[in-house]
Amino acid sequence: MTGSPDARTLVSVPPALRALLFPEGVGGARLLDDASGLAAALPGTEVLVTSWGAPVLDAALLDRAPGLRLVAHIGASVKFFVTPELFARGVRVTQAGQAMARPVAEVALAFTLALLHRVHRFDHALRGGAEWSAAEQAPPRHELLGCPVGVVGASRTGRAHIELLRALGARVRVSDPYYAGEPDVPAVPLDELLATSRIVALHAPVLPETRHLIGARELALMPDGAGLVNTARSWLVDEDALLAELRTGRIDAAIDVFDAEPLPVGHPFRGLPNVLLTPHQAAGTVEARRRQGEIVLDEIARHRAGLPLRHEVTPEALERMG
Repeated sequence: MTGSPDARTLVSVPPALRALLFPEGVGGARLLDDASGLAAALPGTEVLVTSWGAPVLDAALLDRAPGLRLVAHIGASVKFFVTPELFARGVRVTQAGQAMARPVAEVALAFTLALLHRVHRFDHALRGGAEWSAAEQAPPRHELLGCPVGVVGASRTGRAHIELLRALGARVRVSDPYYAGEPDVPAVPLDELLATSRIVALHAPVLPETRHLIGARELALMPDGAGLVNTARSWLVDEDALLAELRTGRIDAAIDVFDAEPLPVGHPFRGLPNVLLTPHQAAGTVEARRRQGEIVLDEIARHRAGLPLRHEVTPEALERMG
């Protein structure tokens, strides 16, 4: 199902991103290039399409759009701009996070393979001008087949990563308080997962209880030569503790998310040979962006037709959302 937005739909998405999400356009929808002008554009809006950096939808903003009935977010988490006031006024909320699970899982898989085979160490050495004999030196390398991989968080992305890992023969276990275990993918306590995994991949949400879930104590549990993959949120890791552990050379890491973004040019992470870095771009494939747009248009069409939303965010779901 595809939607045909009209003037009651306000698309608050920057032009460059909008072209990726909606390559065929958005019909008669009103377009807002700068979210700072949202207040002035809201009157007459029934459906609001939001992007990253959306302002908090508080009572003052909502008063300007008494006819608002649906907020459709092109990203995953809506936690940082959706308020209880929205639900109190009968406004429904949906999001397109499902579209990004596959590309992030693929990057997590690429990180997993790179850490196992020490690709990043070889690349750093060769690009840094090391002699061939020196560049050849690296800690022991391993295959993914039969490899113990620990996944922290059975989220959409976590499950997509698990599917890819299992397809390539890894032995996967999961630590997540809401995951009871499945055949061949058991649930284990976090400490056990950390102590017995060659690769640990983070896919947990941003919640008060997950703040610095991985700190100095947890990093010390990881075996020598292990690797940490983080394509989720920097919130999950004590970055100072991780930097200290990485400086010892005992473990490796592949990181897509950071406390400071953009990552400063002089940040110590940039100079470590045992670290693989990407600039928070794990989800940004052409295919994912188009799926995000398709999900949003489909949800708008379902709303207009009076059908259940496929990706609705309820107040209860919002509490557990990262």
